Amino acid sequence: MEPKILKVTKCGEMFSVKSEKSETGQLNKRNLVLKELGGKFENEYAVSVLGNAASLQFYEGDLVVMTLRFQTREYNGQVFQDITVTDIYPLKK
Repeated sequence: MEPKILKVTKCGEMFSVKSEKSETGQLNKRNLVLKELGGKFENEYAVSVLGNAASLQFYEGDLVVMTLRFQTREYNGQVFQDITVTDIYPLKK
């Protein structure tokens, strides 16, 4: 996805998860809810921020520039979608 400017509507707490891809075996993670700019009924995304970017603190109303990666997977006959932040840059107010 090309870079977009989105507004933070919710920011979860940072926590650690086990990861075989990380050198330490642990990976920081934070969940955010982001909304496109424009109006009351714009698209919203529930996304995961991983690694060092998860240590950044965001607040409701913050504007960020980011790129997202959309992935789907099937498990027990159901399809699930993961939205992961690949790059994130806070905009100064």
